[in-house]
Amino acid sequence: MPTSASASASVTLADLTARTGLDVLAHLEREVTVPVVAGLQAQGDLIVVPLALLGDDVTVPPRAPWQTVPAGGVELLRGVAGGNPHTLVADPGTCRWTWRAGDRQGLALGVLDAREVAYLIHPEHGGTGIAPGRYAVRRQRERGEGTGRFGNRFIAD
Repeated sequence: MPTSASASASVTLADLTARTGLDVLAHLEREVTVPVVAGLQAQGDLIVVPLALLGDDVTVPPRAPWQTVPAGGVELLRGVAGGNPHTLVADPGTCRWTWRAGDRQGLALGVLDAREVAYLIHPEHGGTGIAPGRYAVRRQRERGEGTGRFGNRFIAD
């Protein structure tokens, strides 16, 4: 895995899958450079939001247990009916994750704190890079007649 934001500019999907052991579907272009984003980004049914943009809507309790993202990554969410996982990966010791996040809207899966570029990998969507910083990872929702809060339903991947 790359160890700096500047090194990440040349990371391809092929590099990322080879380094992590995670795979993507065959139709995805493996030689594409994986983008690194410091702002909002979405991957299927997840959205990554800089924590500073959320004010006090998403909080991390002072004693929240943080785990270092291991070499094999952390599965954040698996698609409907046991589908494909969204996996957070990073160089050893450069990113940590907590599932303990308070979210007024009930959408947060957790918070990540990356000192170096981290990545989300999904078999259908490929990879996206997350610039260093602290981010909430939330479920996406859409307007509809679903059973979710506020008359919305979660986006199903």
